[in-house]
Amino acid sequence: MAKNYYDTLGVAKNSNEKEIRSAYRRLARQHHPDVNPGDSTAEARFKEINEAYQVLSDADSRKKYDRFGENWRHADQMQGGGGPGSGASPFTFFRNASTRRSGSAGFSAFTDVDGLGDFSNLFDGFADAGWGPRPRAARRRLEVPVTITLEEAYAGAARTVLHPSGKRLEVRIPAGVESGARIHVDAAKDGVDEFYLIVTVAPHAVFERAGDDVRFTARVPLLDAVLGGETQAPSLGGKSVAVRVPQGTQNGRVIRLRGKGMPKRGGGHGDMLVTVQAVLPVDLTPEQRELFERLRDAEHSDERAGV
Repeated sequence: MAKNYYDTLGVAKNSNEKEIRSAYRRLARQHHPDVNPGDSTAEARFKEINEAYQVLSDADSRKKYDRFGENWRHADQMQGGGGPGSGASPFTFFRNASTRRSGSAGFSAFTDVDGLGDFSNLFDGFADAGWGPRPRAARRRLEVPVTITLEEAYAGAARTVLHPSGKRLEVRIPAGVESGARIHVDAAKDGVDEFYLIVTVAPHAVFERAGDDVRFTARVPLLDAVLGGETQAPSLGGKSVAVRVPQGTQNGRVIRLRGKGMPKRGGGHGDMLVTVQAVLPVDLTPEQRELFERLRDAEHSDERAGV
């Protein structure tokens, strides 16, 4: 059954470039082998999606596909008749090519039972007239999606990615990369087209990223918020960091820790923004309750005295 690249991507024939790219990214993430390890069906589907995108993302190949369908790769021959600029029919070209190579008239090349060599010469004639393999077109810029953790975005990472050709390549992802980043990979040395990694940084259970900064919420005992104290916060570097909580810290206050955020492209790091969440005590002992009641009475006495 003939492939329909528009159906493969789930888009209409009149879809624009942005719609095609969006559909490709969504499907590629869904069927990527990294997301479906060991699933041969998903890997085959991933290859089909990439094949469709390679054709429809290129204006020239899409135009040929829209006109000639599954035969779009032969569009130049089909439009050229008997060879570029010849004005001859395909029948005439076959006959002339045969005559040229065999040195006789007509289709004598086909009369030799062992004429494989003659067939080869005949197709050489195709190439001479412009019908055969053409010089390879400029390499297309393909896109391969990859998902990494925030820790990997912090430290940098290596990934083995599946190129649309089916070849697996080792690619280095730089530290500090953000979601949506396009990382150029020139894979010519590996015998395949250059491509771009389209990076998605997965949400983190503890940290929230804000550009080069990271946000973290620290649960601080009420008395530390009132009297001042110190708490510990995790870091993407692996070691916990000390957070000094000033006396009288209000709930929701943000404390900035310089240089504890994401690596910056030009060097250095962003900051960690620690939001204080004061934790109220529960299940008070009688002694603790008595202390809080005395504190409340003291505040009320101050209010009555106009302090």
